[in-house]
Amino acid sequence: MTVTIERAEGVTTITIARPALRNAVDPDTAERLYHAFLAFDTDPEQHVAILTGAEGAFCAGFDLKAAGAGMSDKWLDKLDIPEGWTDPAADPRPGPMGPSRLMLSKPVIAAIEGHAVAGGMELAAWCDMRVMAEGAVTGVFCRRWGVPLIDGGTVRLPQILGQGRANDLILTGRPVEAEEALRLGFANRVCAQGEALETALEIARGLTRFPQACMLADHLSARMPPADLADALRREWRSAAAFAAEGKAGAARFAAGKGRGGDFSDI
Repeated sequence: MTVTIERAEGVTTITIARPALRNAVDPDTAERLYHAFLAFDTDPEQHVAILTGAEGAFCAGFDLKAAGAGMSDKWLDKLDIPEGWTDPAADPRPGPMGPSRLMLSKPVIAAIEGHAVAGGMELAAWCDMRVMAEGAVTGVFCRRWGVPLIDGGTVRLPQILGQGRANDLILTGRPVEAEEALRLGFANRVCAQGEALETALEIARGLTRFPQACMLADHLSARMPPADLADALRREWRSAAAFAAEGKAGAARFAAGKGRGGDFSDI
């Protein structure tokens, strides 16, 4: 299974389990993540979710090997957003990475070890809070391959960081380690390496002890209105055309071995 689900004490832990690929998401994994979070949101016994990755990595983004080989084409073709879509909460739809277009009624915490880059950074930004372990790194690494942000990154990063800081990360694609991510406001907590999941679980268990109706009402009120989110995601999705123009070729270069080990000098 590329996605595992554990439920305990009102907390659902959803784990991306493709460690050989640093938990990069292919279409099958994206669809599994999407349905896992829908199931969490409709389960009256579950109050908080945690998204994490297996074996020391959060998520390295979309699987560029699959994209470069054309294996993602059918999945991406199914993701067009209709003009009349105005309510992500009442009318849920999947994004390329899976749950990135969902507007859940309950909070989600990202527990980040290792890499949370490209689409993995977008998944982390989709979550309501982020715990990063020392040694973890995030960044818009897809900048190097001509792959646009189409999972809400251009919508959520300015909200989280402010426009200027978001511009820096979106344009340069530079790596950001945990301590800087905390200073920028991307990370809410930094913990020791290997303790991100346990730290996130402690936070989640604390949230389950609050009166839930009150907490969820405040949670909803504090976020972008659904119609505004739908409009922003629809506008961002227009950038998907850039994937056909540049991203496929970039993904093929990655699949051929370019950029491995963090060496981007010849890509």
